[in-house]
Amino acid sequence: MLASGIVHVVIMGCGRVGSTLAHNLELRSHTVSIIDSNPDAFRRLGPSFTGNTVNGVGFDRDVLIAAGIEDASAFAAVSSGDNSNIISARVAREQFGITNVVARIYDPGRAEVYERLGIPTVATVTWAADRVLRRLLPEGEEPLWRDPSGTVRVDEIPAPDQWVGSTIGTLQEHTGARVAYLTRLGAGLIPDRHTAIQAGDLLNMFKLEVDNAVVTDRLATGPREE
Repeated sequence: MLASGIVHVVIMGCGRVGSTLAHNLELRSHTVSIIDSNPDAFRRLGPSFTGNTVNGVGFDRDVLIAAGIEDASAFAAVSSGDNSNIISARVAREQFGITNVVARIYDPGRAEVYERLGIPTVATVTWAADRVLRRLLPEGEEPLWRDPSGTVRVDEIPAPDQWVGSTIGTLQEHTGARVAYLTRLGAGLIPDRHTAIQAGDLLNMFKLEVDNAVVTDRLATGPREE
């Protein structure tokens, strides 16, 4: 029996992503089993890894049982094969009742299909391309995050000088955007509508894609004079 708040996670794939994920979960005191068809892959885990390693494929029932899937709260398929990842995620969910599954997918087209089937995916190529794009284009042109439908976006925006001293509520009412959280002096903060904006704040704002230009203009003009 695991202590309250501690979960058991099964990972399929002990490449760079899988091994890093395993260590990050252990740092948070969760238990981990990691599966890979190549026993040499477990060398990436190093001597500090205290979890369970299982040689095999992640869609084999016996392999999953050996990895503790029956006691698991989550399953991550992060091998280098799209098909293996999807099949493993479906077996974990449909045969073992694991509701919290995620599969890494290289093909963005496939990722969209499986998302519609109810299998959460991380489209590696799309994610990496978006990250590079944000570094190449002028600030604010590409969002920090965009939902799969392309309707909602999140932008991280340095607090404009003209808004310093105004409240979050005033900014939201004027722009129509929502400030989910802000970063101040390196620390995250969830503001309420009365929180005053300070110089140096980074505002993480949710807004509709169709309203992006309007929000940007209103941020630039500053608060309305009452």
